[in-house]
Amino acid sequence: MRIVILSPPGVQSLDIVGPAEVFWEAARRLGDMDAYDIQIMSTGAPSVSGTGQLRFLADRTIFDPDEPIDTLLVAGDPSFQTIDSDVIAWLQRRVPTVRRFGSICTGVFLLAAAGLLEGKKVTTHWECADKFARDFPAIDLDPDAIYIRDGALITAAGVTSGIDLALSLVEEDHGRDIAMIVARYMVMFMKRPGGQSQFSAHLVGQMSETTLIQKAQEYVLANLGAPLAVDDLAQKIGMSKRNFARVFRRELGMTPADFVTAARTDAARRLLEDTAQPLQKIAAMCGFTDVNAMRRAFTRTIGVSPNHYRGRFQRSAPAGLERSKYLVYETRQARRQELRL
Repeated sequence: MRIVILSPPGVQSLDIVGPAEVFWEAARRLGDMDAYDIQIMSTGAPSVSGTGQLRFLADRTIFDPDEPIDTLLVAGDPSFQTIDSDVIAWLQRRVPTVRRFGSICTGVFLLAAAGLLEGKKVTTHWECADKFARDFPAIDLDPDAIYIRDGALITAAGVTSGIDLALSLVEEDHGRDIAMIVARYMVMFMKRPGGQSQFSAHLVGQMSETTLIQKAQEYVLANLGAPLAVDDLAQKIGMSKRNFARVFRRELGMTPADFVTAARTDAARRLLEDTAQPLQKIAAMCGFTDVNAMRRAFTRTIGVSPNHYRGRFQRSAPAGLERSKYLVYETRQARRQELRL
C-alpha cells in the first residue's frame, strides 16, 4: 500500500516523520515490511528542507511520471505564505485517483485552494484557523479537533496530530489491535481525549482592539478571584451593562461570561500543569465557586476533567517526592478529591 506524503519546502519535519514512523512500525508488527510503501513527494527539488534544520531526500517530485497512490497526505509548512500553482494542478489531477487523501497542519490550505474540500468538514492547527476561515469561508472548519475524518478525507491539526491521523488509518487498514500495539510502542494515546484547546494558549487571538473592552479583559486576567459579573466589569470601565455586553460580543464573538470562564480555565490549567495544589485551592484561586464548577468548565471547554488533565500534563512531581512514587501519589490525591466530593 503506497502512502505518499507531499512535502512543501520548509515542511514541519514531524509531519513527515511522525506518520512515517507509525506506518513503518505497523508494518514491522504485521511482519510484512511491504504492508506500507512510504514515499516523500517534493514539490520540485530532489530534496526538501524541513524544520529543525533537517533535510529529506525525496523519493519523487510532482513533475515525475505518475505512479499509483493509495493514500495521499499533504504536509504543512509552519511559515506558510504562498500557494504554488503547479502543486494545485498536481493535486487536482492526483486526488481523484487515490483511495483516500488528507492533510496535516497547513496542508489543508493547498487542498482547499485546489477546490477539493467542497462540502467537507476539516481542521487545521489552531494558530492557522482564523486565516483559513477568512480565506475559505464556505468550508466547514472545526478549529478545536485533533483530526477529522469525512469520507475519503482526513485532516489533522498539525505536528503531533499527524501521528493521531496515521494511527487511525492503521486501525482502518489492519484493525484496532495492531493500532493499539503501535500506540503503546510509541508511548501515546490511541485516541487522545479533548481537543486542541488543551494545548493552545486559551486566549490567544481573543483580545479586543477596542481600548475599553481591552481594559475589561486585562482586569479579568489580573483579578480572576474577584467578582466578574457583567455588571462589575461594565462598572469598572464606565459603560452601561447593556452596551458593554453588546460591544464585547461584537468585538470578540463571545460573551463576557464566556471570556471569564475561558480565562479562569486557562489559569487553572497552568496551575494543574505546574503545581501539586489541591483541586479545591486551584478552583478558589481561579475564581470558580467550587471544584464542581471548575470540572464543568474543563469538560465543556477542554473535553477532560481537571484530574485527567493534571494526570497527563503535570510537568514534574511535587518537590521532595521521588519520581518513582509520583504515580502512586497522584492516584491517591485524585481518589481523595473524589471522596471529598
